[in-house]
Amino acid sequence: MKPFQPIALLSLPLAVLLAACGQSASSTETVEFLVGNPERLKELRQQCKTDRAKLGDELCNRVAEATRRRFVGDGKVPYTPPKEQPKF
Repeated sequence: MKPFQPIALLSLPLAVLLAACGQSASSTETVEFLVGNPERLKELRQQCKTDRAKLGDELCNRVAEATRRRFVGDGKVPYTPPKEQPKF
């Protein structure tokens, strides 16, 4: 029989506690989610402008990235020059 291992008994509750503390309500609002939900993105942009400390840098950075992606796109569109050369 193996000797008593108190570390094994403490590791599971500790892991559960850390996992619960790390999750927040805003963790579900990924950049992709915000890109697909412009109304929620608009709400969060306003909240980040008025009270960034309350929302946190992580969420506001996701909001900024989602705004950039909606404006610029995903960056995967290749440049296609015009068929005719421009006349100056």
